[in-house]
Formats: sequence, C-alpha cells, structure tokens
Amino acid sequence: MALFTKTKKMSIMFADICGSTRLYDTLGDETARKIIADTLALLTESVKRFQGTVIKTIGDEIMCTFPDAESGLKAGVDMQESLEDANDEGFAEVPVSIRVGFHYGPAIMEDGDVHGDAVNVAARMASQAKADQIITTSETSKVLSPALQEDMQFVDYAPIKGKGTVEIVKFQWKEDDATQMSADIPNALATLGETSELTLQYKDAQISLNSEREIAVLGRSATCDLAVKESLASRKHITIELRRDKFFLIDQSTNGTYIQQADGSEAFVRREEVPLIGEGKISLGRAFNDNPQELVSFSYSNS
Repeated sequence: MALFTKTKKMSIMFADICGSTRLYDTLGDETARKIIADTLALLTESVKRFQGTVIKTIGDEIMCTFPDAESGLKAGVDMQESLEDANDEGFAEVPVSIRVGFHYGPAIMEDGDVHGDAVNVAARMASQAKADQIITTSETSKVLSPALQEDMQFVDYAPIKGKGTVEIVKFQWKEDDATQMSADIPNALATLGETSELTLQYKDAQISLNSEREIAVLGRSATCDLAVKESLASRKHITIELRRDKFFLIDQSTNGTYIQQADGSEAFVRREEVPLIGEGKISLGRAFNDNPQELVSFSYSNS
C-alpha cells in the first residue's frame, strides 16, 4: 500500500527535559518516570492550546508541529511558563526544566510522521538550547511579527549538514532586567500614596491596591492574584504596582496588553510600563477590535 505523503511549510519543535539522567540517579526509576510523564503531559497541553500536533515522544523529549512560526513560538513560551508555574506549586520532588528548539520550513508529512531538512534543523536548535531557553534560526525569526522579533537575541552560528552555517537566536520569554528593576523599588517610596487606591474587577473577583497592598499579578495562571481566562494571555501577563502616588501597569507578556480609558481612547504596551489613571478596561493579549470577553476593569481614586 502506498504511503500518504505531503510537503508543506510548518514549524517543527523539539522540547527536551533537561537532566533526565540525573532524575533517575537521584530519585529512582519509578519516581523519575512519573515526573517525565507528567512533564510531557504538561507540554502536550501547550501544544494543543496553540493548535499544534504531537508527532511523537522520544524518551524525555516531545516532537510536535505547528501551522506557522508564531504559534510555534507562543507554544514554546507557554511550555516554559507552565512548567515554571508547576515548579512553583511543587509539581515534582525537584524543579524540572526544559529546553526548546524549533524551525519553520518545508517538511514532508508521511503517515503521521514528519521528515526533511526542517526537522533536522529543528533538532539541531534543540540541541543548541540550554535549560529554560527557546532557540530558533534567524531565518525563522524573520517571519515572526515585528513585536516578537524585538525579543530575539543573537546566540551563535552553527554548522548544519546540507545547510551550511546557520545563525541561531533565542527568544527572551522572561521579563527583562529593566522591568525587573522597576518592580523592585523599595516600599518606602509608596508611603506618599497612602490615600491612593486602584480597584481591579474581573467577573466576580475584586481586589484593591493601596498602601497596604501594593502589588498584584494578573495572568492566565491560577497562581495569579487575578486569574484571567483569556487564551491569548501569558501565565503571568502583567504586574500592577503602587509607586509613590501612582499605579503602574508593567507588561511581561508575549502578546502585550491593551488598555481602554473611559473616554474610549486606547493604548497598547508590551514589555514596558504605563501609569493607570482614571478608569477603564484592560485586555490581556487580545485587541479591543477583536471583541475580547475576558476584561479587567480598573478604577483609580485619590482622596
């Protein structure tokens, strides 16, 4: 019987659990196998969330495909963020980390498997990645949106058989140092804002930020102060904090944050911060012209 084959462009991704041998040596076969199985299941959820397909698992590694470069990258970010949250929640006896490599290019689909140069390049990207990294080719990064390209950083050049030398880049999926610094300003600076208050409302949940509670984290993760069920939101999408007598929204996400004031004016921020004034609505990752349903309302007061 003839095999079904089809050639098309796609993203091929490999996500590999780092240090699996050490897990077996440290925790024993049964515990290590469970941790690896649970981790692969968590990665599979990210694949499905971004319309990907799991091709196969190979020991401690998952191979998957996505229809385009952007969905592949966002799934990789979701994998890293999901695992980071799971580690924070005591997911395993020891913290687990993964390395992710992917490439977008033509590949041959054949009876549920994928072959071709793009597969070899993606596998090489994964081998070049370190723990917690997402690595791809410069060629792939060029077909991403300009906003995502901004967070790509040159890593190295690597020889690949049949392809020559390929430029390798990594995606900076964690909040950058500048944002981290702005979030760590001493609490003493907030004493001037003792009468300032920001109320945040998401469905039936409401929290207020003031001199007693100065910081809130919003995102898709259940560990956030407000867990927002928006598929385009990052696990920990934004931080809102009181500094002096003002409240600042600090975006740490992949898709950015949309802010709509009561007068209808709109702003978009990504990997930067903006003060919140008056009242309005916040959409995590989804533009207002896309009719977002999972909105957070905010209202500022200074008595």
